[in-house]
Amino acid sequence: MKAIVYQQYGSPDQLKIVDVPKPTPKDGEVLLKIYATSLNASDVEFLHGKPVYTRFMGLFKPRKQILGSDVAGIIEAVGSNVKNLKIGDAVFGDIFMHFGGLAEYCCAPETLLMVKPENISFIQAAAMPQAAIVPLQGLQKHQTKPKQKVLINGAGGGAGSFAVQLAKSYGAIVTAVDSIDKQEFMCSLGADFTINYKQQDFARNGQHYDLILDLVASRSAAEIKPALSPNGNYVLVGGDVPTILSILIKGFFASLNSDKKIGMLMHNYNVEDLAHMCALFDTGEALPIIDQVYPLKDATKAFKKLISGHVKGKLVIQIST
Repeated sequence: MKAIVYQQYGSPDQLKIVDVPKPTPKDGEVLLKIYATSLNASDVEFLHGKPVYTRFMGLFKPRKQILGSDVAGIIEAVGSNVKNLKIGDAVFGDIFMHFGGLAEYCCAPETLLMVKPENISFIQAAAMPQAAIVPLQGLQKHQTKPKQKVLINGAGGGAGSFAVQLAKSYGAIVTAVDSIDKQEFMCSLGADFTINYKQQDFARNGQHYDLILDLVASRSAAEIKPALSPNGNYVLVGGDVPTILSILIKGFFASLNSDKKIGMLMHNYNVEDLAHMCALFDTGEALPIIDQVYPLKDATKAFKKLISGHVKGKLVIQIST
């Protein structure tokens, strides 16, 4: 089978399309013929081998050499003790830490997959799992309500495009932060206000927010706290290692004896939340926004575009038709 493989950490130029053996499902796993896989920031992190937690998958070189975790396809074989899925089922899900999605076939635990609704295409399904559930859990955890002021930093990307739609579905007043070329796009998602981060620092613009969902964190806990309303919450979802450590350590102390809480979201993927996103798809409240679809052979180009920061929504690799 064809697969995109990388043998060393580094740039997208490390990615090569090669022939590799088709995998065999183990106990509790299914063999998936992959129709589509979307790219996430986590794929870029594991390609680069940065931040440091990615090296748990191989200190000096990657042990799992095929990236891709948000997958959609059809089950071709099942391992022993697979109880809820069967051959021929069209399924999708997030197989993060198992990876293997940038290939014609992969194996995955059945517990990470759910049957794909007929009204959702394989390309749309592949764009949903990680990018949709991360902001969903961030907004649900802090019980987002109508009229609350919510700021989303990194609102023009994959997870950000879902975050804006979800926050608006709760009735929040949404401020979306991203680059100048994404301002109109964020308005089209429903954002009430937009900020070009190169022209205005949301942490110092004099505004206060009930919830800040930060998908591209780059500020310390001390810088963030003044931007929160009384009883406000700051939730870090992604960022560089120094910022993550600052939020985990300094954010903890900044939250002590304060009505403002600063912390990090511990993403807990589950198919129940994925089913909830399918329901929101049905109502049109939260739709996957696809910037571009690439064939498998052009995966390197897709990674380079994702790294450029100019993607509006999601990038998807179409593997079968």
